[in-house]
Amino acid sequence: YVSDSGFDSGDLLGDETDTLASSIMHYRMENGRSYHAYRDGAYWGPNDELAKEILDFAHHMYLLTLNHKLHLAPVKNPQTILDVGTGTGIWAIDMADQYPSATVVGTDLSPIQPEWVPPNCHFEIDDVSLDWTFPPDHFDFMHIRELFGCIPDWDFFFRQAYEHTKPGGWVEIVEHSVQPISDDETQGPDHFYHTWGKTVVEMGEKFGKSFTIWNESKERMEKAGFVDVVEVTYKWPMNGWPEDKKLREIGKWNQLRLHEGIEGFMIRLLTQVGGWSLARAQVFLAEMRRELKNHKVHAYLPGTVVYGRKP
Repeated sequence: YVSDSGFDSGDLLGDETDTLASSIMHYRMENGRSYHAYRDGAYWGPNDELAKEILDFAHHMYLLTLNHKLHLAPVKNPQTILDVGTGTGIWAIDMADQYPSATVVGTDLSPIQPEWVPPNCHFEIDDVSLDWTFPPDHFDFMHIRELFGCIPDWDFFFRQAYEHTKPGGWVEIVEHSVQPISDDETQGPDHFYHTWGKTVVEMGEKFGKSFTIWNESKERMEKAGFVDVVEVTYKWPMNGWPEDKKLREIGKWNQLRLHEGIEGFMIRLLTQVGGWSLARAQVFLAEMRRELKNHKVHAYLPGTVVYGRKP
């Protein structure tokens, strides 16, 4: 019997592992949101339907940002592809459709990916902050996106990525800042966005997993041994303030993503890591939602796409 399911549960079958399988599927509830059970507490974001919708919003925004490309690395006919921290699996599924001869593997802490996917795509439960179990020199292309606040040791992570990429293979990481900035003086020194960004970064430091990888990726990839490392920058406006049509559309999506997703992004960090009361956290989130409607502040989140080749 060969299942068409994209979720690779083969290693969870049998009487001895029923408990493990069940523990992965039974999520933890906090403040009305559900979170992954495997490696409980390792990730700050929920995994419920709203969280999945927000992740798919971001995927759409990345397609807009990259002119409808799934990657910028000059990958040619890849046969083995890894999507690290796949989330809903939407990027992995699109890659499997784009490269039908390739095998695409997506890993995540939560089994929230769809059951029915292309036959060349499957998903595994894994914590990539631990030692990787893939064969060395295995992947033609490795994709990493929005793992900010997830990795305790980025140098260890990139060494693992290097080890499991084939010689000549590519690794690409796409991240953005959590600290809004502006190129004019509309975001004054006392603006709430500064408080917001500082708070997120501080919570990451307390959590032991930084949110600043977006401007560290190039240096860390080169340190791990990658060559021909390229950094491409982009901007995500906080709402639809830009005159540029493309940036305005991205900004509108970002406003929606943040307005609807801000609780999921921050509630666990604020209450569990920061020790805030739920009431204090909700006031903080409400202030962010209010600022997101202010088009007079020309703020944006800077980001980077960094890709490099294993020699």
